[in-house]
Amino acid sequence: MTIAFLLFIGLLTGATTVLFGFGGGFITVPVLLWIDASAGPSAAVVAVATSALVMVVNAAIATLATPRAILGQLRHSAPLLWLLAAGGLVGACTASFAPEAFVTWGFTFYLAATIVDVIARPGFVRRARIATTTAHVGTAGGRGSFAISAGLGLPIGALAALLGVGGSVMTVPLLRRAGFPMRTAASLANPLTLCIATPALIAFLAFGRPITSTSGLWMLGAVDLGAAGLLLAGAIPIIVLWRRRPPRVPDSLHAWGYVALLAVMLATMLLRTL
Repeated sequence: MTIAFLLFIGLLTGATTVLFGFGGGFITVPVLLWIDASAGPSAAVVAVATSALVMVVNAAIATLATPRAILGQLRHSAPLLWLLAAGGLVGACTASFAPEAFVTWGFTFYLAATIVDVIARPGFVRRARIATTTAHVGTAGGRGSFAISAGLGLPIGALAALLGVGGSVMTVPLLRRAGFPMRTAASLANPLTLCIATPALIAFLAFGRPITSTSGLWMLGAVDLGAAGLLLAGAIPIIVLWRRRPPRVPDSLHAWGYVALLAVMLATMLLRTL
């Protein structure tokens, strides 16, 4: 039953990777907290570390399948990408020693704050304009204003890796408010997530101590390779299929779907922690 459940969650993470730029972080963390509950106080770091592996693979596949015209918008964002990576490394090292309650409740509170923010503030579900496809990720519609400044790279990367929320939970709203349509924002979120999750995964593999998992499968450092393998087996086919034939979703509905998914994950976390 656990195997079938993880395959289904993997399929869901594959769908959200394409639709919303989520490599799997905020979906897989609540699931893995339940799967690896027997790890006790280490369950949170196992969940975040395993989620990092899932995010790296999912985001890498989605990035490779993204049109070059979209990826070209990152050509002037090298400082941002390097700082995202540095933040991911810092966040992962911190997560390896952080108390479970801090990671769990930090994840929960961040989801809640994001939901309030994208609904209450204009620019996400209520938009004034759409950026042109030739605008750089550092600009809003080519006007020269920064969509995601390089200075935000370090805190975004650190918080995403520490809590396991995935970089897209932070970067998609920023790109959206810069004027990008949801489809473009989600596509750009994948390479940004890859920059965060790759060094984070390396840190988890290097510093994570061996932990026993309830899944009964192979652990490497703090990463549950068995659970990650099942999640990826479900995710990869849907990513490959939908990147070739992406579903057509109206932009406003796409944005509200993002909010709804965050709300579902928040409810899942609250049911577990309360």
